[in-house]
This record gives sequence, C-alpha cells and structure tokens, in this order.
Amino acid sequence: MEKRLYSLIPIEDFKLLLGVDDREDKISRYCLMTATYTIEKFCSRRLLKKRHTDFLDFNGDHIFTLKEYPVRKIISVKREHLLGNSEEVIDPQQYYCLPDPGMCVDLPFFLILKPPLSRSRNRMIIRVVYSSGYSAGKEPDNPNGVPPDLASACLELAAWNMARYKGRRIGMTGNVRGSGRDGEHFEMSIPLQVRELLEPYKRRVI
Repeated sequence: MEKRLYSLIPIEDFKLLLGVDDREDKISRYCLMTATYTIEKFCSRRLLKKRHTDFLDFNGDHIFTLKEYPVRKIISVKREHLLGNSEEVIDPQQYYCLPDPGMCVDLPFFLILKPPLSRSRNRMIIRVVYSSGYSAGKEPDNPNGVPPDLASACLELAAWNMARYKGRRIGMTGNVRGSGRDGEHFEMSIPLQVRELLEPYKRRVI
C-alpha cells in the first residue's frame, strides 16, 4: 500500500488544477510536501490530522492547554506519579475537553480535570494522547476537513515552488531595477498572498 502523501490538498486536485500529468508526479509530490511543511513551520503548529502525546505537569492546576488543535478525539489520559514510578488510567468521567473534541473551531483546546482529581495535592505528570488537525481531501460528512483558505495557501505555494523549480531559478526572482542597475535578488520563502491566507492559522496562545 502506497504511503499517504503528507499534504494539505490531494495530489489529484493539484495536478488537475495545474493541468499537469503523471510525468510530473514526482515533482508534484515534492512541491506539495514542501509547501505543507513550510506552512506548518510558518504557523508554528501541526495542521494535518495526526496523533499527539502531551505531558502535562500537574502541580495543583486543573486546566491545561493542549499543544495542538483543533482536537479531533481524546484517546487516553493517564497519570504518572513522580514517586513510585507508577502509572494509572484516568477515568473519562474525571476530565473533559473544551471545546468538545470534533468541533470545527480553530482555537486552542483545554483539558479540564474534575474533582476530586483536580484537588489532589500530589505532583504528577498527566499524559494525554489525542488526535488533532485537519483531514485533507473531500469529506462532506467531516467538519474537520482542511479549510478552503488553508487549502488555497497550500495550492498557491506548491504551484509557486513548481514554477521556480521548472525555471531553475530556485531562491531567485526575476530581474529588478535597483541602485541604478538591473539585477537579481533573493525572494521570500513564502509569497505575500500566501502569508495573508495563513495569518488566521498561526499558533494562538491563550
């Protein structure tokens, strides 16, 4: 089975919209993966659906911000006691997630412990395993598909990179006039119009 491409948009959609055929499959895949990783780096977060594990230091607080969002599902929550090196599963009745997992909101999610666990005076590590992020592709019944503006950003950035690779002008833009003479200069890693599309998805800290 072929490994799924790490891309915010399906390669089939990319090739159809750009009018490229299977002869350019390799460069299409490379451009899509590069664009996706570049976007995630710019936004300082993981955007594609993936499983994550957070280690939360419990020292009396009962509200924790999960690192990645939007949260799709809480898979497990365990507590690890610092003394005794023991671990136990926390009953789902003793915590909840806010907003509810699966809600299509691009905001940080919180894990909230309920009493009596939240009143514990013992220091421990809370290990949370969860899935978060958007699913690429057409999923009409899935509210957590990649938002249109995020998909557009990936399409534009991948197409921009492909044009640079084909023109063999990687890292350089066309001739410009400056300082009284024509020349070449280095271009940004992300075009301005793509940056504008990505601004709403940059990591938010609450």
